Amino acid sequence: MIISAASDYRAAAQRTLPPFLFHYIDGGAYAEYTLRRNVEDLSQVALRQRVLKNMSDLSLETTLFNETLSMPVALAPVGLCGMYARRGEVQAAADAKGIPFTLSTVSVCPIEEVAPTIKRPMWFQLYVLRDRGFMRNALERAKAAGCSTLVFTVDMPTPGARYRDAHSGMSGPNAAMRRYWQAVMHPKWAWDVGLNGRPHDLGNISAYLGKPTGLEDYIGWLANNFDPSISWKDLEWIREFWDGPMVIKGILDPEDARDAVRFGADGIVVSNHGGRQLDGVLSSARALPAIADAVKGDIAILADSGIRNGLDVVRMIALGADTVLLGRAYLYALATAGKAGVANLLDLIEKEMKVAMTLTGAKSISEISGDSLVQELGRSLPAALAPMSKGDAA
Repeated sequence: MIISAASDYRAAAQRTLPPFLFHYIDGGAYAEYTLRRNVEDLSQVALRQRVLKNMSDLSLETTLFNETLSMPVALAPVGLCGMYARRGEVQAAADAKGIPFTLSTVSVCPIEEVAPTIKRPMWFQLYVLRDRGFMRNALERAKAAGCSTLVFTVDMPTPGARYRDAHSGMSGPNAAMRRYWQAVMHPKWAWDVGLNGRPHDLGNISAYLGKPTGLEDYIGWLANNFDPSISWKDLEWIREFWDGPMVIKGILDPEDARDAVRFGADGIVVSNHGGRQLDGVLSSARALPAIADAVKGDIAILADSGIRNGLDVVRMIALGADTVLLGRAYLYALATAGKAGVANLLDLIEKEMKVAMTLTGAKSISEISGDSLVQELGRSLPAALAPMSKGDAA
């Protein structure tokens, strides 16, 4: 298959992966309205074309948390990442490109295995969990491994209702048997990951529990440990313990963004968890401009959800983000071609960003702004935050 765009990787991943894994990353919550709008709203942001600007000295380089990034992109934390390719080495692809990689709490490989394989300090993502002992253990291990930045996910006090998972075999009746037969029908994945990619362990959780864990533990132990009682006050001990940059992931409202500033966070991620938590909430593209108006300059603003290519990266920055996080896009590439797929995807995104910046007259990331780049047609969609029409709600 010819890969010329990030969308090609999605089609290839669907053919390669068993349905329970493909739909786990591809799906969203409930009827998936927010999942679709993340992509649709962002794609409707129209860029202002400019010409004859002498773009020969264009640069994508930027700085975040005193780190130099080759482009304003980081790889988002994704659970079960190691199930999509054997020795995928996502972190190595990010390291080679000069951008951050974020290890998930529920990664297959533990912190101690991943950290020594890269030169750039990785970021670590942590959930709000009832088991504070596990949280402290994970933080201590992340600090010992040299992780530079903590990404604290706050939009999962309870699991979202992901109907696709029940249909695909990730959960629901006879799930284990359904997953087995799906693996049989996808021999490439079964041989590469199913057999030769063992153990299929949740490394960070196993290290704490002192016993092997697997997919059922991911579904069970983690779901039973989400904590709906969490508040800003509960985060104070983490702020005191973690002396590096701390990013709050899962912000969609300007007042929550202001609370993050008052709390002392170093950054926020404008995110609806890729449409996987509460269906019907704003897309990140719609939410971002108002949040940027509220806290831009007071805190670093990152954004995810709906970003599929380099044009989308430029759009998100124009709407107010300092850096974006890629999730699904790199997982599709990982499932298709492992580390090489992720590396190629990042190259594609870099090229697409350069084209967009060249044709909009932005020589640097700091020159990408809503006032100079976003046409009124596109800007009115996310910035106005107008109530949805009856047609939208249908």
